[in-house]
Amino acid sequence: MSFRPKYLAHVNVYVRDVERSHAWYADLLGLHTYDYRPGRAAFMSADEDQSHELALMQVGADAPLQGQGQVGLNHMAWRVETLDDLKEFYGRLKDKGVPIGTVVDHGISLGIYFRDPDGNGIEVYYELPRAQWPRQERLFAADMVGRGLFPGPWDAVVVSRLGAAAGGVQADRQGRRSQLPL
Repeated sequence: MSFRPKYLAHVNVYVRDVERSHAWYADLLGLHTYDYRPGRAAFMSADEDQSHELALMQVGADAPLQGQGQVGLNHMAWRVETLDDLKEFYGRLKDKGVPIGTVVDHGISLGIYFRDPDGNGIEVYYELPRAQWPRQERLFAADMVGRGLFPGPWDAVVVSRLGAAAGGVQADRQGRRSQLPL
């Protein structure tokens, strides 16, 4: 194929209340607002060289929420620069009382999964620099994940996708089972 996109530029997310969601994303993730239309939409970005990476579109207080296992977006992922940044963010989630769904060791990255006020899935993650990847293909194969390269405050709750069972049910280091994000 001769055409290939440069990168994924933005995600457009429906929310019940744009004021609430706009404030939540600005406060928790520190996103910059390039345009805000009360009662309608907000256009936000972590990378201020981009016009927006996230568009929040209000659909109303009675709009149905997405159900688990429903076809649609599973989660959006925000990458941080360093493992220390991820540790700081983990503390921020704890300080703000944001429930953490799971923390997953993907082998070349560690992701923290949680939900926004409307239940939209979010991952904030750190990924090793490409030069540190042990190989360039099959990055998420069983022999690549759960290698313990990302120690931090999440150690007691980190989930490894190693030995993945059908349906994505995993056991963490204490043997607790949970449903993993993809």
